[in-house]
Amino acid sequence: MPMLDINDNIKWTSEKEMNPSLMVNAALSAEISIQVKNLVKVYGKDKTIAVDDVSFNVGKGELFGLIGPDGAGKTSIFRMLTTLLLPEGGSATVNGNDVVKDYKKIRKSVGYMPGKFSLYQDLSIEENLNFFATIFGTTLEENYDLIRDIYIQIEPFKKRRAGKLSGGMKQKLALCCALIHKPTVLFLDEPTTGVDPVSRREFWEMLKRLKAQNITILVSTPYMDEANMCDRIALIQKGKILSIDTPAEIINAYPDILYKIKADNIYHLYLHLNEFQYTKSCFAFGEMLHVSFTKNMEEVQSELLNYLNQRGHQNVSMDLVIPTIEDCFIKLLSN
Repeated sequence: MPMLDINDNIKWTSEKEMNPSLMVNAALSAEISIQVKNLVKVYGKDKTIAVDDVSFNVGKGELFGLIGPDGAGKTSIFRMLTTLLLPEGGSATVNGNDVVKDYKKIRKSVGYMPGKFSLYQDLSIEENLNFFATIFGTTLEENYDLIRDIYIQIEPFKKRRAGKLSGGMKQKLALCCALIHKPTVLFLDEPTTGVDPVSRREFWEMLKRLKAQNITILVSTPYMDEANMCDRIALIQKGKILSIDTPAEIINAYPDILYKIKADNIYHLYLHLNEFQYTKSCFAFGEMLHVSFTKNMEEVQSELLNYLNQRGHQNVSMDLVIPTIEDCFIKLLSN
């Protein structure tokens, strides 16, 4: 798009090149490890629906993400799939075993890392690991190869009590305990919540290595930027699945041309853009606004720039922008 020079306060630059990684679809397994059909979970006397007719499959060796904010129903789904809660409707299987009828088989074959750190705070790293290994009839030495890359990062502190560990170290210990019996399916419920950015990156690198060992991983997160780490994702809100696909395909399906807009007074810019007659959607995105219009920019650009000038906006910059998973999520909520 050509540079707009209606005045010195407004600049327009061209679209940045698309990230080629978005164009690559993951190769998915034909063998299903987790199958969920019309799953329903209801709580309390008021019959609050936490999980509303949810269906999805996870292939063997796939890294599948449930992406949504707090209260979306992610934890309820995890607890039903790990046999800690009974569903009110629908069905689900893990490795072909029914979550209601075959709960003992499922508990032996899966690893579960809940959102809240739930290991024994008064036991050391070493004691927690030995305890969980004993429960599953194994030893730390027997399955050391599986957890080696994770354990060596916390081994220097193996005598330290779990309650005294940092968030990142607690995360690594919990993952080791979930893997100690060599599960075929791993459930990780918001594993990176509350940890620093470096630990978050390290954790996802660890998941990639586990996936390479053909372990099926179902992970939930409220962080939209983590969606791109998954083979496929399900966007979920208020107990309902909004979309299921690879991150790249969800982004490619975004229906509108999207622009990022910035000015000196971002709050007033937000108010004025929402009042502009051709604005289709406008929402805050970090220090920018992400905006789409009901007409092509060629048809509205002159009127838009005059409109912003008349309202005294200074140093306005506008660019075409590639939608993110967060943009897609917000768009789906508005449908």
